[in-house]
Amino acid sequence: MDTVTFKVGGMTCGHCQRRVEDALKDVDGVSKATVNLEKGEATIEYDGFKTNPDTLKKAVASAGYEV
Repeated sequence: MDTVTFKVGGMTCGHCQRRVEDALKDVDGVSKATVNLEKGEATIEYDGFKTNPDTLKKAVASAGYEV
C-alpha cells in the first residue's frame, strides 16, 4: 500500500469533507481516504498498481475542489 497526503482547497463544511472522501473512495485501488476539514488535507491509502496520485487529484478536482 502507498500513502499520499495533499492539500484540498474549497472545503467549508462536513458535506464538502464527505464529498471529497466519497470521490476518492470511488477510485479503483483506494483502500482508505481520510479528509481533515480543519487542516484542508486528504490522506489516501491506495494500491500503486491500480492508481496514482495524479488520478486521485483528478477525482478531487472533478468533485469541485482544488488540489
